[in-house]
Amino acid sequence: MASNGATAAFVLLCVMLVIYALHEPSALSLFGIGNLLNNTVVLALASIGLTLVVLCGELDLSGPGVIAIANVVVATTSTGSFGSVGSLVAVLAIGAAVGFLNGFMVAYLNLQSLAVSLGTLIACQGVALLVLPAPGGEVTDAIVNTLTGDFYGIPAPAIVLALAAGLWLLLKHSRMGIWLYAVGTDQQASRLSGLNVRSTKLFAFVSSGLCYAMAGYVYCAEIGSGDPRISDSFLLFMYAAVAIGGTSLNGGRGGVFGTLAGAGILTVLQKMLFALGVADFYTNIFNGIIMILAIFFGQFSALLARVQRVRKA
Repeated sequence: MASNGATAAFVLLCVMLVIYALHEPSALSLFGIGNLLNNTVVLALASIGLTLVVLCGELDLSGPGVIAIANVVVATTSTGSFGSVGSLVAVLAIGAAVGFLNGFMVAYLNLQSLAVSLGTLIACQGVALLVLPAPGGEVTDAIVNTLTGDFYGIPAPAIVLALAAGLWLLLKHSRMGIWLYAVGTDQQASRLSGLNVRSTKLFAFVSSGLCYAMAGYVYCAEIGSGDPRISDSFLLFMYAAVAIGGTSLNGGRGGVFGTLAGAGILTVLQKMLFALGVADFYTNIFNGIIMILAIFFGQFSALLARVQRVRKA
């Protein structure tokens, strides 16, 4: 179930970091690392949520919508009676509700995940505009200082990502984690083996909603205000991070560690090209090339693995 694509992604990330550091001396300073992590953490958290859905063989477009709602809710409530904790609970509840809605319609009503999540994406973006029609609002300093600062010299985003990686390890080695891979590999065989395919998909969508909500909460800390119109290209970057990290968009193969590397690659790539003096409009070209190469490598490594299994048999 582990993907060689994840290993390749980590190697590529290390190479890019070295190139970036050679042209930007402050890249490996505490400030440089903290800045890099701050620029990565939102995409990484959202992509982790998407990875869980993709692993079980489904697609999800609702991430930017949940992030937009989380952003405007925090920007309009965190300085009031809700406070930082109350607004966190509120956005997590919203993320779980959107994920449950997606999961229920996909798993129990057998609707296509692409169509369902596209609908919830549009609906969430509309709700975000109702809550905050124009950029504004204010995020309490408690959230900004906590999530963009550091604890005893350790950048807060590093702690957030470490917690996410730890939770993934627990999930991957749990029964539900095994079911995610099994359902993504072959739903019919999983059903015949007695696995609860519906509850597995529902779990994946609810978990993804929580990840999107958390990404939106961290996003609030970075911009310090509310903006209901999160860039549409963010969704493409989420899928790029998942694909570059070696997770198969057909499900059943990959994992969160590769996705973290994929998110890091997309972030470092922009900084590296800037340090090299490459114009901004070349960034998307390189992003696309890396994504295609990652998918090609993932398919090639999967083919090699199948050939090796056949030979052993």
